Amino acid sequence: MTFRLGLTGSIGMGKSTTARLFVEEGCALWDADAAVHRLYSCGGAAVAPMARAFPDAVEGGEVRRARLKKIIARDPAALKRIEEIVHPLVAADRAEFLAEQTADVTVLDIPLLYETGAKGFDAVVVVSAPPEVQRARVLARGTMSAAELETILARQMPDSEKRACADYVIETDTIDHARDQVRAVLADIRRRIAHA
Repeated sequence: MTFRLGLTGSIGMGKSTTARLFVEEGCALWDADAAVHRLYSCGGAAVAPMARAFPDAVEGGEVRRARLKKIIARDPAALKRIEEIVHPLVAADRAEFLAEQTADVTVLDIPLLYETGAKGFDAVVVVSAPPEVQRARVLARGTMSAAELETILARQMPDSEKRACADYVIETDTIDHARDQVRAVLADIRRRIAHA
């Protein structure tokens, strides 16, 4: 049975890069955002229920995220209804992935792990960076304004709280430092597996 390592962190903390570092060290990776994309694409399990609940969100047989954003902007209560449809489908996708795993460690990349109350992990690692680094990274992408970033951060659990809840914390100040920490985390986990 694979060791289930939850990976989380706020926006701009370097989570995707850290996930790739775990893969380089032989871990399997399940990505919650990628699962949502699969569920929203043509033939995806979320398309029909979303079309019933939010007909304007579906076009060409796909759920369009840009349309969902507009719906949520008009009606903030829509977010809860969307989550009620999508979260169980994402959980089912994750369970199916885990059932097929042969890797000793499977990393489950879940941006809102604590916020959604996701369960079933053997350990959780939080990816973190100083606030000024986080802000610079997000704004450098050119995909959102400072005000939009503040809105997102207000909906996420503060980094300090995530760190306090975590079994492991990886600082992403440099790629080499992050890689060393990933290796240290895996060495600890693999020791735990060997002595289980």
